[in-house]
Amino acid sequence: MGLEFIEGNEAIARGAIRAGCNFFAGYPITPASTILSNMMNLLPAQGGIAIQAEDEIASIGFCIGAAMAGSKAMTATSGPGISLYSENIGLAIMGETPLVIVDVQRQGPATGSATKGADGDIQFARWVTSGGLPIIALCPATVAEAYELTYRAFNLAETYRTPVFVLSNKEVSMTCEVVDLDKIDLPAPANRRRPLEGAAYNPHQFERTAEVPPLADIGDGRVTRYTTSTHNKAGYLTAEPEVIQEMIEHYAAKIDSAADDIALYRQDLQQGAETLVVSYGVTSRAARVAIRQARDKGHRVSSLVLQTLYPVPERILRRAMQGVRRVVVPEMNLGQYRYDIERLAPAGVVVSGVNRMDTTLLPPSEIEFRGQL
Repeated sequence: MGLEFIEGNEAIARGAIRAGCNFFAGYPITPASTILSNMMNLLPAQGGIAIQAEDEIASIGFCIGAAMAGSKAMTATSGPGISLYSENIGLAIMGETPLVIVDVQRQGPATGSATKGADGDIQFARWVTSGGLPIIALCPATVAEAYELTYRAFNLAETYRTPVFVLSNKEVSMTCEVVDLDKIDLPAPANRRRPLEGAAYNPHQFERTAEVPPLADIGDGRVTRYTTSTHNKAGYLTAEPEVIQEMIEHYAAKIDSAADDIALYRQDLQQGAETLVVSYGVTSRAARVAIRQARDKGHRVSSLVLQTLYPVPERILRRAMQGVRRVVVPEMNLGQYRYDIERLAPAGVVVSGVNRMDTTLLPPSEIEFRGQL
């Protein structure tokens, strides 16, 4: 289609459709509402279904049902909606359900500032439901990345049979930029692995702990069990500690063991740099300018921009921190991702944050000055 002037939320909708999304359900909430309106405008023409549900709980419930019946499903909301999604996200993890969940973050807590941006849901997404199991979360910085990472989120959901977050931000989702979506390099679309015709089927069958089981569509003639309670590989409820432990280890291992494959990032490492800036999302754009200005003054500064936040790309972070003396982490929150970096930092490396959560963007000058670049 060539160059277009579109906002991030439209890019998310179009990235979903490009990935094969054929079911969407959502409820209006600023600043995610235009994902709902775009999907309702675009998806029926592609033969899909888009529903404005009666509330957030119904929205994700519809999506789980559609995904288990064979659809590629997505829902979108903001922080207050994620609160209401929480139990059903746990169901999707327990049921190994492919699903994309877009969280267009806004200033919190609670209702907060509905029309202002922040990155306050970073840890919320990581620990969104009971059980503390791993999740996958991607974070775009631009309109083009909103398109690309939504597409990739579907591939990850289908590959690993799991819900995947796209952690956008009001400033990305409701800002228009000039993009050429046709020039964005995308992998081939991924589809869930289905059981062989006529083969015996258990909904959670695996031989190796990290193996992702095939998924039969509910309604395809097979008997399928789906429950939010602890169960065995056949989907029957169980109270046997050994079986429960095996299943929990499976849910974790299939994601943790693939952390390197899931990791998406951009890096610009300078030889001899003693300072590394680790950033993500819209703040990475200000960090890029701050780093360029510091380099213009003769300072050596390295950059690592994370597009995959979870599972934490530990190998990438450890490699980038080799040889530096300090790591600066700018965030539009009080320092939520910094804790994971502190956990991985080599002995003697100082990790400090440049933080703001007043509904305004961190400017490059503040990152450069407070980060002492």
